[in-house]
Amino acid sequence: MDLANEKKENNITTYSKNVFIPITEICKNDCGYCNFKKSPDDNEAIILKKEDEILNTLKESEKYGCKEALFTFGEDADEEEVVKKRLEDIGYEKMVDYTYDFCKSTLTHTNLLPHTNCGNMSYNDMKRLKEVNVSMGLMLETSSERLMKTIAHKKSPGKLPKRRIETITNAGKLKIPYTTGILIGIGEKKEEIVDSLLTIKKIHEKYGHIQEIIIQNFTPTSGIEMENYPSPSLMDMVKTVSLAKLLFDNVSIQVPPNLNYDTAQIFLLCGCDDWGGVSPLTHDYVNSTSPWPTLDYLNDLTQDCGNVLKERLAVYEKYINTDYLSPLTHDKALKLQNEINKS
Repeated sequence: MDLANEKKENNITTYSKNVFIPITEICKNDCGYCNFKKSPDDNEAIILKKEDEILNTLKESEKYGCKEALFTFGEDADEEEVVKKRLEDIGYEKMVDYTYDFCKSTLTHTNLLPHTNCGNMSYNDMKRLKEVNVSMGLMLETSSERLMKTIAHKKSPGKLPKRRIETITNAGKLKIPYTTGILIGIGEKKEEIVDSLLTIKKIHEKYGHIQEIIIQNFTPTSGIEMENYPSPSLMDMVKTVSLAKLLFDNVSIQVPPNLNYDTAQIFLLCGCDDWGGVSPLTHDYVNSTSPWPTLDYLNDLTQDCGNVLKERLAVYEKYINTDYLSPLTHDKALKLQNEINKS
């Protein structure tokens, strides 16, 4: 049975047990709401993780039963001189080549499935990384070009909607199981929220590759440019999640539970059916002030709503076939999915 239909029939809410590894915190974008990006001059910044560091963390995560290796890094980080130098030191010119190798190493040496989220990418780079990833992701965030002139995106060329739409579309052409979504509370208008969701829907209707839509709420934190901006209201979130559920009948709707500790259950009642990746080992580097809930807590609040919490992989079951997965990823994903189905 397709997972989307199973969720409807059995009140299932899913999550992925992952390990979150930021490969670099250097990014060409400088969003007004971001607390992930670091300056090359920051002594605590992750300039480039080495492959042995990555593998050690992956091995540690296996002890916790993690099955997803989430690799995240700043967009076009290898355009920064400091990152270029680190890449050269380990024998690489481009980040995509390094990413390919550590993803392949993940498949070879661990029980985890790679999922890479690294901003806009070319068609050819995505085609290459498809060989060693079971899924990939990029938040559309918004389809509004107006926001490119605001504090949210005026210093972030990679957030130009047409560039992100092109990346998400190329993923469809390449049949890459994909995660995308929108960010609300960054100055968008209600009409722009609707347009952003309809933009994603149009792409998905053509290619059918989008496995989940994230509805993420802006959360102000100290030190960011938008620290004095308000979060979206609970009603804004409820309306957006409900609309997403109406628009996407066979796509999971995800709301990050660590950004909504006190209200997460409400979203289960208006269409959310996935909690996304939750790590028992690493924290959320994109939202560093918002710790993950424990799986026990997540299970309790899910059951309290009459739902059943179920683990899933970084690739949804309906995409575990040779059209969507490469020879390097297919058999491993199928084996892990069979293990989950038996549990």
